[in-house]
Amino acid sequence: MSKREQIISAIDIGTTKIVAIIVKKDESGKYDVLGLGKALSHGVKRGVVVHIEDTVAAIEAAKNEAEEQAGFKMQDVFVGIAGQHIKSMKNRNHKYIDNEEISQEDVDYLHEQMLRTPIDPGDEILHVIPQSYIVDKEADIARPVGMSGRVLEGNYHLVIGQVASAKNITKCIERVGLNVKRLILEPLASSTAVLSPDEKEAGVALIDIGGGTTDLAVFYNNVVSHTAVIPFGGNVITNDIKEGCSILLRHAEALKIQFGSASGDTAAGDKLVTIPGISGREPKEISFKNLAYIIQARMEEIIGAIMFEIDNSGCREKLSAGLVITGGGSLLKNLPQFMGFKTGFDVRVGYPNQYLVPGVSKKINQPMFATSIGLAIEGEPTGMYAARNMFPVKKKNTGPGIKDKVIEGWSKFFSDEGENSF
Repeated sequence: MSKREQIISAIDIGTTKIVAIIVKKDESGKYDVLGLGKALSHGVKRGVVVHIEDTVAAIEAAKNEAEEQAGFKMQDVFVGIAGQHIKSMKNRNHKYIDNEEISQEDVDYLHEQMLRTPIDPGDEILHVIPQSYIVDKEADIARPVGMSGRVLEGNYHLVIGQVASAKNITKCIERVGLNVKRLILEPLASSTAVLSPDEKEAGVALIDIGGGTTDLAVFYNNVVSHTAVIPFGGNVITNDIKEGCSILLRHAEALKIQFGSASGDTAAGDKLVTIPGISGREPKEISFKNLAYIIQARMEEIIGAIMFEIDNSGCREKLSAGLVITGGGSLLKNLPQFMGFKTGFDVRVGYPNQYLVPGVSKKINQPMFATSIGLAIEGEPTGMYAARNMFPVKKKNTGPGIKDKVIEGWSKFFSDEGENSF
């Protein structure tokens, strides 16, 4: 291996899945995925570890699969952190310059002072992200080092999380013989994997729709202006389908993935899907349109929460590049069009291929792996945040003059619980 090549490992601990990834950065600056392991997650709720043993077992399984594929052992890993405990705040500080020329030490001093910002007991500062600098009342300076001035001021965005949650993540990683090199906020990792530099400059909101949470990062002028974790994700949609259709949870998840749509108005009104009955009971038929309306109701709530956070960022009028959605939930049928209609923004699905080598497998270049790939990329010292119709359709007449389409043959699909969950 060349001196310029580097092996990096990362682990994404999600609500529905845990992903372990090993990448190699080549001499061109691109990343090649050497190994990627995935395991179902049963010990995490809304991004927070709630059962240590289950989480450790899933990490172990994902780690072993990645190591076997890569032919490398994982040791130091970069790990994502999210969950409803994550919050953010703005802060500002200043420093008088002794020799009238601003040095890197002066900038570093302000950064270190931000790490001492008073916060609630039980919390810790995960990231200190510079917004802009002011030199002698001259505002909006991105790189003050070398400038002449007597007073340097800095505006910062602080990302804060609970100490207990961070410790539980670290404990799980260490239990499988690995070392946590750094915890990275998951939406920041995802943004690294899927957003282009032009989008970050123009203004864009990255929305990572996972199983337990929806993570948000807003960018403008290449700076993170706002971050948030919304405690709703694909799991609440699955639960809504379960309750609304009176079916099993695994059947609801399969329905959502295979036939769900974000828009009830555009769903086919003449299609039904048959679901195996519970414990030998009669199969149940569910309308595509009814399914879509159940999903739409919850998506409208999630979109409302997203727009609330975008308004809080103060950047709603500055998002020239619109919204980029990623994560497993972004694959929901008609979601980009529905979100665009509801928000008025241009919306695209973000795939994590910004920095991957050409020709990467389609199985890897998927939105559900945006966070894990972004974590590996951010693991570099130069990382931005160093200091993310299976079955045939059968026509069936259900009444005089009415032709419905019923989808059958579901037993195999419904048995694959959580394989493609989001």
